[in-house]
Amino acid sequence: MSRIKALFDQKQQKVLNVYVTAGYPELNSTLSLMLALEKSGADIIELGMPYSDPLADGSVIQASSLGALENGMTIKTLFEQLKGMRAQIKLPVILMGYMNPVLQYGFEAFCRDAAAVGVDGLILPDLPEYEFETEYGAVIQQYGLDFIFLVTPETSAERLRKLDTLSSGFLYAVSSSATTGSEKDFDAVATYLQRLQTMQLNNPVLVGFGIKDKATFESVCRFSNGAIIGSAYIKALEHNTKNAVLETQHFLESILQ
Repeated sequence: MSRIKALFDQKQQKVLNVYVTAGYPELNSTLSLMLALEKSGADIIELGMPYSDPLADGSVIQASSLGALENGMTIKTLFEQLKGMRAQIKLPVILMGYMNPVLQYGFEAFCRDAAAVGVDGLILPDLPEYEFETEYGAVIQQYGLDFIFLVTPETSAERLRKLDTLSSGFLYAVSSSATTGSEKDFDAVATYLQRLQTMQLNNPVLVGFGIKDKATFESVCRFSNGAIIGSAYIKALEHNTKNAVLETQHFLESILQ
């Protein structure tokens, strides 16, 4: 059983997935922040692989990606940093990124090396459904990785069911069609999430984009299995880059306590 499935078997509500850009704020921050997230109450760690043109990300995560690239972060460096992480990190770990750098690395080599260091799943927003079905999905499954598709309020019921069938681990419900970090109308989000609830999907649902504090976290958790927080956490790190571990503890306390 995958670590992600095991998590949702044990915990069906208020699952907290925290996104952090690998190599930010310092090149070697990755593992220390992962440990801090685990100790502070996160349930899933989503590691962003920095890319120069992150389409789905707002200005905060874009800036952190640029900073990480300037620090020298690459996929190869990330895998070096993650070697041996399973001696310390027990939580599910997901890599989030874009196809261009993954293809440059070599898709099968990427999946092989991700699995070898203990990564559990992938989020690649610009991997189309057709290419997943015809080419890449089999490689991902060969290496025992979960793959998480994104759905939005505009996704048709038919397509939503199809993406739910193709996904494993969980389904990433984007709260609106804006980029990460932007303000959301959470009444409209609630209506959308209630619609997802009525569909009796195969996968648990985590909500992302615009979840920034205890109130928004609890709001979306009423109609889903949990939430993904990214931009708000990165913004917190920006305020205290010299003590990112302490800032991580304070940030998660503000969400969970």
